Amino acid sequence: MPKKKRLPAGRVALILFLCQMISALEVPLDLVQPPTITQQSPKDYIIDPRENIVIQCEAKGKPPPSFSWTRNGTHFDIDKDPLVTMKPGSGTLTINIMSEGKAETYEGVYQCTARNERGAAISNNIVVRPSRSPLWTKEKLEPITLRNGQSLVLPCRPPLGLPPPIIFWMDNSFQRLPQSERVSQGLNGDLYFSNVLPEDTREDYICYARFNHTQTIQQKQPISVKVISVDELNDTIAANLSDTEFYSAKPNRERPPTFLTPEGNTSNKEELRGNVLSLECIAEGLPTPVIYWIKEDGTLPTNRTFYRNFKKTLQIIQVSEADSGNYQCIAKNALGAIHHTISVTVKAAPYWILAPQNLVLSPGEDGSLICRANGNPKPRISWLSNGVPIEIAPDDPSRKIDGDTIIFSNVQERSSAVYQCNASNEYGYLLANAFVNVLAEPPRILTSANTLYQVIANRPALLDCAFFGSPLPTIEWFKGAKGSALRDDIYVLHENGTLEIPVAQKDSTGTYTCVARNKLGMAKNEVHLEIKDPTRIIKQPEYAVVQRGSTVSFECKVKHDHTLTLTITWLKDNGELPSDGRFTVDKDHLEVADVRDSDGGAYTCVANTTLDMVSASAVLSVVAPTPTPAPIYDVPNPPFDLELTDQLDKSVQLSWTPGDDNNRPITKFIIEYEDAMHEAGLWHHQTEVSGMQTTAQLKLSPYVNYSFRVMAVNSLGRSLPSEPSEQYLTKAAEPDTNPTAVEGLGSEPDNLVITWKPLNGFESNGPGLQYKVSWRQKDGDDEWASVVVANVSKYIVSGTPTFVPYLVKVQALNDVGFAPEPAVVMGHSGEDLPMVAPGNVRVNVVNSTLAEVHWDPVPLKSIRGHLQGYRIYYWKAQEGSLKRNRRHIEKKILTFQGSKTHGMLPGLEPFSHYALNVRVVNGKGEGPASPDRVFNTPEGVPSAPSSLKIINPTLDSLTLEWDPPSRPNGILTEYTLKYQPINSTHELGPLVDLKIPANKTRWTLKNLNFSTRYKFYFYAQTAAGSGSQITEEAVTTVDEAMASRQVDIATQGWFIGLMCAVALLILILLIVCFIRRNKGGKYPVKEKEDAHADPEIQPMKEDDGTFGEYRSLESDAEDHKPLKKGSRTPSDRTVKKEDSDDSLVDYGEGVNGQFNEDGSFIGQYSGKKEKEPAEGNESSEAPSPVNAMNSFV
Repeated sequence: MPKKKRLPAGRVALILFLCQMISALEVPLDLVQPPTITQQSPKDYIIDPRENIVIQCEAKGKPPPSFSWTRNGTHFDIDKDPLVTMKPGSGTLTINIMSEGKAETYEGVYQCTARNERGAAISNNIVVRPSRSPLWTKEKLEPITLRNGQSLVLPCRPPLGLPPPIIFWMDNSFQRLPQSERVSQGLNGDLYFSNVLPEDTREDYICYARFNHTQTIQQKQPISVKVISVDELNDTIAANLSDTEFYSAKPNRERPPTFLTPEGNTSNKEELRGNVLSLECIAEGLPTPVIYWIKEDGTLPTNRTFYRNFKKTLQIIQVSEADSGNYQCIAKNALGAIHHTISVTVKAAPYWILAPQNLVLSPGEDGSLICRANGNPKPRISWLSNGVPIEIAPDDPSRKIDGDTIIFSNVQERSSAVYQCNASNEYGYLLANAFVNVLAEPPRILTSANTLYQVIANRPALLDCAFFGSPLPTIEWFKGAKGSALRDDIYVLHENGTLEIPVAQKDSTGTYTCVARNKLGMAKNEVHLEIKDPTRIIKQPEYAVVQRGSTVSFECKVKHDHTLTLTITWLKDNGELPSDGRFTVDKDHLEVADVRDSDGGAYTCVANTTLDMVSASAVLSVVAPTPTPAPIYDVPNPPFDLELTDQLDKSVQLSWTPGDDNNRPITKFIIEYEDAMHEAGLWHHQTEVSGMQTTAQLKLSPYVNYSFRVMAVNSLGRSLPSEPSEQYLTKAAEPDTNPTAVEGLGSEPDNLVITWKPLNGFESNGPGLQYKVSWRQKDGDDEWASVVVANVSKYIVSGTPTFVPYLVKVQALNDVGFAPEPAVVMGHSGEDLPMVAPGNVRVNVVNSTLAEVHWDPVPLKSIRGHLQGYRIYYWKAQEGSLKRNRRHIEKKILTFQGSKTHGMLPGLEPFSHYALNVRVVNGKGEGPASPDRVFNTPEGVPSAPSSLKIINPTLDSLTLEWDPPSRPNGILTEYTLKYQPINSTHELGPLVDLKIPANKTRWTLKNLNFSTRYKFYFYAQTAAGSGSQITEEAVTTVDEAMASRQVDIATQGWFIGLMCAVALLILILLIVCFIRRNKGGKYPVKEKEDAHADPEIQPMKEDDGTFGEYRSLESDAEDHKPLKKGSRTPSDRTVKKEDSDDSLVDYGEGVNGQFNEDGSFIGQYSGKKEKEPAEGNESSEAPSPVNAMNSFV
């Protein structure tokens, strides 16, 4: 099948692709050729003095080249130095300084030479220097005290290191000091204050220098700064002056800006082409000045200009000679402005205009090597041949040197050599190797045969025909089997053999043939071209404005060539969508739920096939209130700059830089790890360290692809996680542990199922995780049988005897080796149902509801499994019908665990016929049932009669009807009826006991009192005793003749007259008392009232020398006395029934019935209806007709 090759879209990309192919002619490696340097160490090579030195030099050639080195311009004999070795087949040097020796010994300038019979190529001069991270020189720093508003510069002056350190300021808690327009760090590392404030007072301004090459951080001694306010200064001055002196410090005056750096009005700056130009101006003043930048006689480059450090630093990247000129920084505040001019000169180390390229010639041909470079100042060009200055190199009559060009004519095989061009000036040098290889080779085509190209319609198509030959072959293209050569009017034929179809159409599809010819022969190759339909977006996403909290949807419908695979990707602001469950992508739709302010932006639908890509965007605007400002106190910001060092097989050192603690000190750091190989995306707890640490030594497990992240914790909580560290894959090793939870249990009578909890990927310690499962009978002499399995957690051993003990073990292994010897676990093969039923089943009836069952145990061999216990089945049966209707009988089950041989059956029904059997139970199930045993329960007491009704009440009789007990629990012998009257005060009369035959369900009581309430107690009896009782109340009817004779005394004339006389008497007494009071005397009302004790007249009260007021019954609770027990209403004060149906007697007895001060009743009903009274202890006095009538309900 043809190989597919998809071309990049776009004319610019195609031209770049062609230029790369034309730039260098690659000689196939099977042909003789001079050496070519393919890899080398950088010119300025700074090494870590703690690690071995590796200086790279790789080259290719035919025959393979040999390598040699010079050091500081002289031959470096590596055989004489035991610490230096050269990699076989390579020129790379390894200097073993970790075992012995020092890195400083091997400082110097190294150069590698790769040589074979066709020439010699040389590397750059590689300057090897060990990195240095010196300590700060010790110095005594005096505390700094200054007034509020003054300017201040805290010097850093870090030690000179190699390479130079990175400078930053922090406090004792490793928190970066906040910087602003007022406070900022300069390029030289000093900390500048345009003006100080009282909050700048602190004792721990510390400058840190981080040397990245050696992963070390050095710190300067802390600097103490105290800012004194005007009030504090006045207090200090006043305390030191006499009373006659007067002085007052005035508030610090505002002042115009002056520059802290650079000094003066002008300065000069020199920078090299291609570097970053950094210009700095820092000013002091009050209020804080603002910095502006301009370029005199020009404008700042738009895409290469950046402002740093609150616009105090101007940076221009990729600087060139055109950026030379005068730059002006302006510092301005409300009181004035000042400016400084920086004159910038851009110099240039040499850079290529045209580097020499390898030259392949056939014998007798002509050619040239061109070496052109530029720089400021202009570089000097010099040539070497095979590493030797061309002036002293062996003479070659075929070459001629003309400045930056070497001209070759009529070359021969001996003209093959490697030429070096060196372009240098005071700022650096360039060195390029280019060989001249004289070969006679027929054409060969290097592009794979039958390559398939797929191109989108109306775009350019490029068909490759990479070739080689010497002399250089000519290339022709043909379409189809018999087509003619393709011409330049429609097609473009490139020098590297590529055929370009500028606008490919559907009819461009077909087979194309490339033919290469020179005087030594011909070669051809076929390729195939397919034209595909372009991908188009037929419905683009639309602009949307939504409110926060709502849902928005974007649609993107795409049409594409059906033979290509389509992928639709959604982007937000040209980046990936947030990893948030609120974003849902479904085919050609994007939905955002619960929209937040941060969701606003541009959403882009990108439709990709293997050949083309189209996109469309829409903007989402979120209507939302201004977000609440962040609180002053918060959890820490996440740590950053995570770095892994000291990478060993089972440990690594992690270092980080803490984030801002947000005004709450960091108490600890939490380190987590991710295993990208086994559990990608899942983070596990690794360790915790103190909040003062910024490094941790971490223990690692084998065969884990680690990434680490760090979270900071303060009193308010933990920070967000840091960005993950780089990944670190540890080496594989044999497993440390074996599977756990190993069990051997049979699922069938003839098998043994061995199960275990498998190791997870983290515990596997290496690839190829497997398990060695072993087993043997416990009581036999058999050898261990074993099998190795993978990706399972159980193994079934078949053909085992039933319920036999086995020893099992499971051992882990991987491609590296075995885990330690595993523990042996005992198990059993599968169980079968028991074969024997329990024997000698005996039943002992304890009482009418409880029986005790005994049985003999079943032999263990007959159980054929783990004994679970014994199970009793029992049921109620009709005598003589034990064999009939067994399936309709409801059976009850009781299980007795373990090896018990007896048990109790509770909850039996009295006077019933029962049957039972017993079965043994194991893990498989129940065994056969024992023969049924029958037994009878004795009689018990009956339940209460089902109902009791009282009907047909008359003046002296009541009729009772009832239903027998629902559960007689035996043979009923009789019923017992007890009853007693209840008077109007709810007192119970004498109890009457009556026996009624068991066959009766109705009974009439005669000779009862008329208009009387009775309470009845009724229960049944068996030979076992009396059952529960049922109670009821009823009332005999009223005698109408007697009721008609009852007269309401309140309507009698004599009663009305008596009441009027009493009222008149009371009025006379009040008048007399009033007269005597006015005369100053006392009327002995109290004594007379006490003497007469008339209950109808309430006494007067005299407790403070004055007459008491008349009080009603409702207001005088103390003088109110309850009615005596058994008292009667006088016959001349009869109360009408229609006026009141109640009396005080109805609500209480004796002193229990009382009223409180506001007249409310506070007595309690003391009669207890449901309690059966003691017989003969109550009064037999009959109630009066009036009370009986008033108490009738």
